[in-house]
Amino acid sequence: MDKPLEIPLVSVIVPCYNHGRFLVECLESVLTQTFINWECIVVDNGSTDNTKEVTDSFTKKDSRFHYLYSDIKGVSLARNLGIKSGKGKYILPLDADDKIGNTYLEQALTVLEKNEEIKLVYCNAKLFGDSSGEWILPDFSVKGLLIENLIFCSALYRKSDFENTKGYNELMIEGFEDWDFWLSFISKDNQVYRISDFLFFYRIRKESRNNSLDIEKQRKLRRLIFNNHKELYGVNFNMSDLVFDLYTTKKKLENTDKSYELKIGKLILKPLRILNNLLKGA
Repeated sequence: MDKPLEIPLVSVIVPCYNHGRFLVECLESVLTQTFINWECIVVDNGSTDNTKEVTDSFTKKDSRFHYLYSDIKGVSLARNLGIKSGKGKYILPLDADDKIGNTYLEQALTVLEKNEEIKLVYCNAKLFGDSSGEWILPDFSVKGLLIENLIFCSALYRKSDFENTKGYNELMIEGFEDWDFWLSFISKDNQVYRISDFLFFYRIRKESRNNSLDIEKQRKLRRLIFNNHKELYGVNFNMSDLVFDLYTTKKKLENTDKSYELKIGKLILKPLRILNNLLKGA
């Protein structure tokens, strides 16, 4: 007799620090998933609001929800704690103020189950909250990911791949920890797959952590990312080529008036400037 097909478990990890007012929408989006073999672990990061009460209302009606408390704050610590306590073969991090479409787990899991070489699955995304509309995400490439984060934090991956890394960097309290984490286990373009459907919804808040990052904080975090992944940067970028690209672009702009075209040129140069600053500061 054939052995019954085992349905893998997905652990959805929801760090929450004083986001109880958003948590119902987030957990409802998990509850309505078409794929039903999941567990959802809410990691209360020392909240002083109604986070526990909201989570309790879900654990009472569905045993797939779990509550975990830690009085040590930090989203990286909360994610690491939740993932290590989870029993799933697959992991989906989900921030407490965001939500997912009801077929996200099903579609993402199908891709990973059929393709061993793929390590990470995400999707197209929309904004909601203080702003709305489609979130324009650049096409993925490892080189692109080395310049800027191209993937939001809520992507599906195998727990075994997490265990081959040091986890989310708990020193990166100010942000960019998900970007740093993606670089920890992605080394090839074909290891990432984006679903064409809009299945992730990112809440825009004026007081969000990323909106509070000034230039110096970004510079510090980018240097940290560069130093954490020097080998990957070295494989994908040649310093001589970068300097030459800067030189040729600069020469082209010297003949341009201070106009719309110049502004566009500065935008084109921005990623190269970032890399140049990283290399100088390393």
